[in-house]
Amino acid sequence: MIPSRFEHDYGFRRDSVRHDNWRDAPWNVWAFRHVHEIIPTARIAATPGLAEAPLANADALTAHEFVVHGERRTIASALGQTSTDAIAVMRGGRFVADFHAPNFTLQSRHILFSASKSVAGLLAGMLYGDGLLDPNAPVAEYVPELARSAFGDARVRHVLDMRTSLDFDEDYLNPNGIYARYRRAGLLDPRRDGEPLETVIELLACLSKGAGEHGGPFHYCSPNSDVLGLVIERASGQRYADFAATRLWQPLGLRQDGCVTVDIAGTARSGGGLCMTVRDLARIGELVRLGGVAGDRRLIPADWMTDTLTGGSAEAWRQGSFSSWLPDGKYRNKWYQVGNASGACFAIGIHGQWLYVDPLRETVIAKFSSQPDPTNEAVKLLNLALFEAIATMP
Repeated sequence: MIPSRFEHDYGFRRDSVRHDNWRDAPWNVWAFRHVHEIIPTARIAATPGLAEAPLANADALTAHEFVVHGERRTIASALGQTSTDAIAVMRGGRFVADFHAPNFTLQSRHILFSASKSVAGLLAGMLYGDGLLDPNAPVAEYVPELARSAFGDARVRHVLDMRTSLDFDEDYLNPNGIYARYRRAGLLDPRRDGEPLETVIELLACLSKGAGEHGGPFHYCSPNSDVLGLVIERASGQRYADFAATRLWQPLGLRQDGCVTVDIAGTARSGGGLCMTVRDLARIGELVRLGGVAGDRRLIPADWMTDTLTGGSAEAWRQGSFSSWLPDGKYRNKWYQVGNASGACFAIGIHGQWLYVDPLRETVIAKFSSQPDPTNEAVKLLNLALFEAIATMP
């Protein structure tokens, strides 16, 4: 039998990609670009008719050499080692390099996973500027359904900075734990036989507090960011996808529609379900580099952006579990601060999704990947070294 074009391009049949294996290699290479064919999504409308500029030549980028762990290597080899699907580099507001893996185009939308959280942080900043969101207000003031949950005595600030006390283990590889149940509520995994239907908000409402009080160490738990998405909806009076469209996609001039995965009730997975093009993600990074300004319009208040790039507790970070691979970092408003001299910050998602912003060097790097493992500290460090090398290129 002659292989189909799909089999020729990807090495497997389209019908071999299923709801129960879409995040696994090798199927994830295709699935991460076609999430809307696997999971229900809500459209995030861009302004129609905006043209995309042609690809920028990546030859100088990929041939460039840098040293990591005492070993000299090319950027091309690092892109291969980190399972890169696409990378877009901006310098001073212009696209200066694009790299696409086979079958990836300027129109290809890719899932951001937890880099979605950082976009939610920007949307929250817009509502703060509108006077509709108070970071120090109780979560239950916006989402009363969570009053009896772990979030009942938490403040929005705790949610923004991952400093809620939650009895929640974010174990990506445990098929039977609370994180697996959370994935099923968000429709990222199929429901088990005999298991009742559960919405994201029902799952959030049953979560319990951990041993400590809110405001303690940085404790990475994705449900915080779904709570933030609900706060954004309630404060704005709009569906999450519609608010993102009218306040970010369209004012920023993003070229392609985005989408966000939703549960059975239509609740957006703001903690990990955004899908968009790599260049549009870079444009969001450019908005961050410019402190919330796009052209002659301020989209996000200056004090929110300054706080995002410099605020947060260094002590809370040091006591958290991520300091092992980012020892000088901090976390504020859903963004990671590197702690280097250039004031770099980033968004990150499992399987290798990144948005890296270096204000001093006027550089933005958006990167999509299909790494086989959800998370790997050695690969994270390689990616950070890669971004530093790109940012310092002449």
